[in-house]
Amino acid sequence: MELDSARENPPPESFFLPGGRSSAALGEAFSQILHRLTRQEARRGNGRDAVFQDLSALIEATECGRLFELSGAPIHGMSEMLGEVAKALGTYAAPPTEESVRSDGHSGVSEKAAEVGLLFLKLLRKVETAKNSLACPAWKTGLHHLAGPVYIFAITHSLEQPWTSPRSQNVAGEVLSLLLRVSDCGSVAGFLHGENGDGKGRFTVIMGLLKPDLNKESWKNNPATKHVFSWTLQQVTRPWLNQHLERILPPSLLISDDYQTENKILGIRCLHHIVLNVAVLLCLLDLFPILEKAVQWKGDMARPTTQCDEVLQLILTHMEPEHRLLLRRTYARNLPAFVKRLGILTVRHLKRLERVIIGYLEVYDGPEEEARLKILETLKLLIQHTWPRVSCRLVVLLKALLKLICDVARDPNLTPEPVKTALLEEATDCLILLDHSSQGRVMGLLATIPQSCEDGTVVNCIREVQQASEGADYHGTKPCVT
Repeated sequence: MELDSARENPPPESFFLPGGRSSAALGEAFSQILHRLTRQEARRGNGRDAVFQDLSALIEATECGRLFELSGAPIHGMSEMLGEVAKALGTYAAPPTEESVRSDGHSGVSEKAAEVGLLFLKLLRKVETAKNSLACPAWKTGLHHLAGPVYIFAITHSLEQPWTSPRSQNVAGEVLSLLLRVSDCGSVAGFLHGENGDGKGRFTVIMGLLKPDLNKESWKNNPATKHVFSWTLQQVTRPWLNQHLERILPPSLLISDDYQTENKILGIRCLHHIVLNVAVLLCLLDLFPILEKAVQWKGDMARPTTQCDEVLQLILTHMEPEHRLLLRRTYARNLPAFVKRLGILTVRHLKRLERVIIGYLEVYDGPEEEARLKILETLKLLIQHTWPRVSCRLVVLLKALLKLICDVARDPNLTPEPVKTALLEEATDCLILLDHSSQGRVMGLLATIPQSCEDGTVVNCIREVQQASEGADYHGTKPCVT
């Protein structure tokens, strides 16, 4: 009975004979198979075997030209039908929801995936044959609709996961390799962002296919989606990732905000990749007000942490141990804007910011000194926004700034003069702000330096601080550099 139900309205035998198919009838046959794939019967053993056998026979028996460019039928209509069949196959082979896993585990998923993978291999070989024949240009349209669903299937089952097996992983790996070959791509990265800057990457299409399963209500329905998203995201680097920020940031934040540690780690990895590879990281600051619009603060409670807090915490976590100069510059370049955005709430991150600032000021950053200049800018903003809390860190910060001034003054020729001047001016401004925020304590600690120091550059910096301190009016106001 099950088999009869699944094989309701099967394609006639003439479909599997050369020349036995009209264009309309061939389209109808694929439509029937799509209908059967989405029916409950197709998930049962005999019904599954029947629909797979019919689809396999239909693919094998249809010439490439008929499959992608049907006489008298719209090309896009047939290609779209193939794409829908590919989506249905991917859905059929997807791992179950977390609730289903608790009751049935991942029983049978790898077997389904292996069967679906073999069908995808047949479809892609048809694409490859059409491509090599030069007589069927419509293969490109067919590939356009197949590429996204086939890619998602391949990544879902080629990575080692609870629902995969060695066989399903091997078949999915073959599918991915063949997909790259027919797409003329030498790597997954090239497939996603386009080879040789041709702008024909499929990252946008794939993110579009994943999007319905990456919102707050649906992202846990398919346990593979988050892994496909994360793995795919990390294949695309700068400069190609810049244009996709609005697609990749919300899912990354959503996953990182989950209560499960596994998901938090996965989301943080996504955010880390974005931080490192989106040159327009500051666009995050424009998106935060939209993403955080539902967060409300009641005056009698502690302010809730925001996604801006989370991203800054992530940046600081990676900044502190980082020793590669290029990454240090990337992190430091974006730090001032985050301090400015959080304002007084930056006090939540004060301890770690202090360690990062002191650590970065100690290290020579190359002729342009980009990292140290940005760190000094960050320190100025930090003092201005959190000055009531900075006084207790006065001595530590003062030592770091004086060491920097001395290092720059003694630098014989490594740093260009304009850069030296900028460093000294920024460091001096920081000292003036520190002095103001501490009610003149800095000048008291530095008072004897002009008499004992022989370096004219250092003495000049101290005298600037002294002049600013003598004209300062301390009334508990926010410090500023005039």
